[in-house]
Amino acid sequence: MAQAKSGDTVRVHYTGNLDDGTVFDSSEGRDPLQFTIGGGQIIAGFDRAVVGMSPGESKTERIPVDEAYGPHRPEMLVQVERSVVPAGMELEVGLHLELQSNDGTSVPVRVADLNDENVTLDGNHPLAGKDLIFDIELVEIV
Repeated sequence: MAQAKSGDTVRVHYTGNLDDGTVFDSSEGRDPLQFTIGGGQIIAGFDRAVVGMSPGESKTERIPVDEAYGPHRPEMLVQVERSVVPAGMELEVGLHLELQSNDGTSVPVRVADLNDENVTLDGNHPLAGKDLIFDIELVEIV
């Protein structure tokens, strides 16, 4: 039976969990995820986990921080004065925003903390600093 290898386009069903059992993403109820192994479309550890699987095979793979979204980087936290937030904008912890950098690119951030004077914005990926556990089923090699 064929085994998935680098360069193959594959379709997988998956469920991603944290150590505490929290499900952070799943393809359940949706079409399988399609990607090319080694194409840089998904996190490195997930890519690596699918290599060698055969269609119909399932496995559970623990992906360490360095093969997922990397460590949580404190330098990605920035505190701004609340006065720079547009008037009338309702802020709450967890709110996702997009900032414009000096070169015009969009930078996704999350409100990490706020008080009357300041807002702390976090530019880290929400799963940065976490090991991830994926249940993976290889549906097909396309």
